[in-house]
Parts: sequence; C-alpha cells; structure tokens
Amino acid sequence: MNKLAVVAFGGNALLQAGQKGTIDEQELNVLHASENLTKLIKRNYNLVVTHGNGPQVGNILLANSAGAEMHGVPDLPLDIAVAYSQGFIGYMIEQQLHNVLRAQDIDRDIITIITQVLVNKDDPAFENPTKPVGPYFTKEQAETLAKETGSVYKEDTKRGGWRKVVASPKPRAISNRTTIEKIARGGQIVIAVGGGGIPTFYVEENKLQGIDAVIDKDLASSLLARQINADKLFILTDVPKVCINFNTPQEKAIDKMSIAQAKIYLDEGQFGEGSMGPKIRAAIEFTKNTGKDSIITKTTLLGVDDGGTRITIV
Repeated sequence: MNKLAVVAFGGNALLQAGQKGTIDEQELNVLHASENLTKLIKRNYNLVVTHGNGPQVGNILLANSAGAEMHGVPDLPLDIAVAYSQGFIGYMIEQQLHNVLRAQDIDRDIITIITQVLVNKDDPAFENPTKPVGPYFTKEQAETLAKETGSVYKEDTKRGGWRKVVASPKPRAISNRTTIEKIARGGQIVIAVGGGGIPTFYVEENKLQGIDAVIDKDLASSLLARQINADKLFILTDVPKVCINFNTPQEKAIDKMSIAQAKIYLDEGQFGEGSMGPKIRAAIEFTKNTGKDSIITKTTLLGVDDGGTRITIV
C-alpha cells in the first residue's frame, strides 16, 4: 500500500532569486521541481503538493492597485487575491507536472483544489498585524488609505515607503480535507492549500467569509498533513539541510534532530523568523502530533536517502 506524503514547495520552486518573475521563468522552475517529485512517486508515495504565493499575490495586488488608480477598478480583497493565485499557480503546477509524468510514462490525474482555511477571528495576531502585502505608498498616501479603509500601514525602512500589513493567524482547519485525502489515497495528485490557504472565519454561526490575513504556508501544510493522516511531511527550501550558526565560520548542517533539540535551537534564535523558523515550527507540529518524521531539504534531494534534515520524536 502506498504511503501518503505532503510536499510543501518552497518559494524557489516557483520563483528564484534574481529572476523577473515572468510566466516562462516560473513554468521552467515548476518543471524542474516536478521532475524531482517523481522520485517520491517511484518510492510508492501518493502526493499532496502545497505551495507559496508571496510574489504572485504581490503582483496581483500591484496590478489591481494600478487598475484602480487609472481606470477605477474596484479594490480586490486579499482573500480573493489568494484564491486568484491558487488558481493560476495550480494550473502551472498541474501542466508542468503532467508533462513530466507523461515523459516518464506515469499515469496520474492532477487536481487543484481551491482551499479555504479556517482561522480564529479572536487570534492574537489580529491585534498586531505584521505581514506586509501589496504596493508601497508614501506616508501621506498611507495615512489617507488607513483613514479610508481602517487598514494598518507600516514603514519599510529597508526599501523605503509604507505598506499595508495584515495579521498572520494560526490555521485551525483545512476545508475539504476529507476529499483531499480520499483523492490522494486513490492514487491521484492533489494540489491544495496554496499560499497557506484562503483565510476565512465565521462572522456568525453558519456564515463563513474571507478576512484580510496571510496564513503561513508551512504551518498550513503541516496542519493539512496532520488532518489527512499523512505518513510524512516534506518541507522544501533552498538549502540541502538545516544549519545552526548559519553563514558563520561555525556553521553546521544538521542531519537529524529531535523535537526537544529543535525547540532548544529555536529558543537560542538559531532559525530566523523570516526564513527557517516557521519551517521548523511546522515540522515540530507535524511530528509531535503524529509521531512521524518531517524532512526539511531542497527539491533536488527529494526521495534521496539521508537527504535533508529529519525531525523526529526522539
């Protein structure tokens, strides 16, 4: 019987440093990432693939902002922008993975599921929004927009300008998780929880709606893996293994670490909040709640024995 794996594509699977972000570039990146996914298929894994969407949502919001300024196009809510990105990124992954599977004579359907993720409207993250989204504005523009919309804007001192910031609440439940598991265990490949999922909450009993927020894609992938009873979680990034003392003469790659050791490294500040920190937390949550291993590695090491860093119970 095949095992079930959730594979969380890192941002470099879609867009790499120094690239302009054209569709041609993204499709080529996805093609290469898809070639590595087949290694898991050949090792008898059924797959659910998740992905990020940061640059893509940023471009959607930029285009909408320009359209609003020039042509009076209505404002695009963030939850709709996330859904938009799930559709077109899912299409790219479906198409390029299909091409790879056909070339290797592997017969699988590939299905993208536009995925809503439930958050708690009382999550403390909403009291302190920190996640920047969308275009840059002058201070005066930001102040005007804040008064008109009630949104929060903060200055980006590194790049100059002011940006809207939103909360990053914890994911609570993945929509359609039963169907996702059933399709994947049936041997087909599911693409889900793109960009961490579309953030939704119950504004009142039995009334679900979107909310301006960004859900961490790795935490959402970890929750999905738990809720569909996955056998393993692969979190992909741009380095072969997790390192401590990163970018220093004392840098050391980690082959394996227990949950307890990973927490110690987190407390020491070894893993940056904008980089490895969320991935470590996502791996801890999966392994702690399932007793199964998580793997953090780069795409080219998928399915390679001893590839990446393994997070274990003990």
